[in-house]
Amino acid sequence: MKQADIIICGDYVVTMNEKMDLITKGAIAIKDGRIIDIGQENSIRKNYLSKTLIDGKDKALLPGLINTHTHAAMVYYRGLADDLPLKEWWEQHMFPAETKTLSHEFILDALELACLEMIKSGVTTFNDMYFFGDSAAESTIKSGIRGIIGVGILDFPSVSAKTQEEYFNNVQVLIDKYKGHELITPCISPHALYTCSPETFKKAQEMAEKHDISIHIHLSETEWEVSEILSRYGKRPVNLLHSIGFLSQRVLAAHCVWLNDEEIDLLAQTGTSVSHCLESNMKLASGFAPIVKMIKSGVNVSIGTDGAASNNDLSMIGEMSTVAKVHKAIEKDPTAIDDRTTLKMATINGAKALAMEHLIGSLEKGKYADIVSINLKKPHLTPLYDIYSHIVYSSISSDVDTVIVNGKLLMENGYVLTLDEDEVIKKSNKWVDQISKFKK
Repeated sequence: MKQADIIICGDYVVTMNEKMDLITKGAIAIKDGRIIDIGQENSIRKNYLSKTLIDGKDKALLPGLINTHTHAAMVYYRGLADDLPLKEWWEQHMFPAETKTLSHEFILDALELACLEMIKSGVTTFNDMYFFGDSAAESTIKSGIRGIIGVGILDFPSVSAKTQEEYFNNVQVLIDKYKGHELITPCISPHALYTCSPETFKKAQEMAEKHDISIHIHLSETEWEVSEILSRYGKRPVNLLHSIGFLSQRVLAAHCVWLNDEEIDLLAQTGTSVSHCLESNMKLASGFAPIVKMIKSGVNVSIGTDGAASNNDLSMIGEMSTVAKVHKAIEKDPTAIDDRTTLKMATINGAKALAMEHLIGSLEKGKYADIVSINLKKPHLTPLYDIYSHIVYSSISSDVDTVIVNGKLLMENGYVLTLDEDEVIKKSNKWVDQISKFKK
């Protein structure tokens, strides 16, 4: 018999591989952080011994969920400013609060809360865009989940940098420290075309190509943004980025709400991926991204929650349910986006958007063991006819039972092992008095 570190079992193993194989009464063998075998439970247990055996009765196993657009530390601004349009929300509330409160200590503490929330809701990888990336990476490693840490770049001073040179130096520091790390992937994040010039975008692209890292941006989130870019440059945002040769498979664009058919085709042709953040877009009344058209045109569409200051949570399970339902209503077509398509967006499509589909996003031999177990023994998950339907339409974050990332148990039976939940919450509440000074 071969040796494994962990064998985890499940009544259902939702692989999300190319064939969408579904294994009933299945099991996964894990060793050295990777999936070494996957199949029927009786076969796996016959061929492997393991130090840890996790029972699969009333459980469904699926790939860890991939949140492709977050500002994770903004979890500390949850509820600080609600019911506002994006421009007013950011300029009059978020940016002033950030200017007065952001620091390395803030990011360290806030990331612990964000990672705790994501672990408990089945997220194993998040793609972040914010500041003080080194601190974000430190807390992410402590939590044990996988983070693509994007260093934010602006064309004006902020608490993290006073000059453009300093912004780009922050990126270089993160690359030098974490390139090749098992959990942290550095990324460059020019914020948006209304806060960064085309020249800044080109400079970011050159740096990304030099170091072979991804680029994470906001794009066409609001009508105002499109109008503003048209006024400044005479081109719509997607057309402008295409004209400077920026769009590519290296780029993940968040939101993409206000696109026309030509722009959708450009995203498809260049291989640019999209992070769809429906709940944030609805709350800020930004509009509805035309993702049904995008998918039909061949754009790789993933799902993101955005920050908890505009969502107001980091639950990918909740986001999936909203995405699948709302687009049926928008299209007036109950088949517009089905449960399987939605789950792909939250798993393998997210991995493709991050150029990590060879490593994560599905349960397959050789991939990293990023696995989530859902407890099916719940009234709202009974009876069960279709596991995909239950995951997308019926599950809630508290159904997540066990989380494994990189072959390491982060949560078992609902108990997080890498972070002290009480201490994280206690630490978070200490920031309330300081942050609430900026609540209008």
